[in-house]
Amino acid sequence: MRIWVTSVFVEDQAKALDFYTSTLGFTKKTDIPLGEYSWLTVVAPDDPDGVQLLLEPDQHPAARAVKKALVADGIPWTSFAVTDLSAEYERLRARGVVFTQEPTDMGSALTAVFDDTCGNLIQLAQLT
Repeated sequence: MRIWVTSVFVEDQAKALDFYTSTLGFTKKTDIPLGEYSWLTVVAPDDPDGVQLLLEPDQHPAARAVKKALVADGIPWTSFAVTDLSAEYERLRARGVVFTQEPTDMGSALTAVFDDTCGNLIQLAQLT
């Protein structure tokens, strides 16, 4: 058994796709229209057959409530691994990404947290 797809709830799939591809650097994997929304996934460009991130519409009231509560408490929705947190932090800041936590040494990892512009906080982690 392995993880195939994980998701992040987003307010607007087109906006999310632009941010996750143009700003973060992921690659669009699937875009299957399903009525008003799509099964829309992105993957790491260096691992096109790896785990997919589903940009899932947050239309269910519970999804919106959970997102809002997590952001209010400063809790990231998910975490992305990076090999050089300092370089990634600078690259993303140069692209206008807003960080709510600058790179911080957490003992076994260096972490930083940013706003994905889609209603979520996302953590970057470099294992040490």
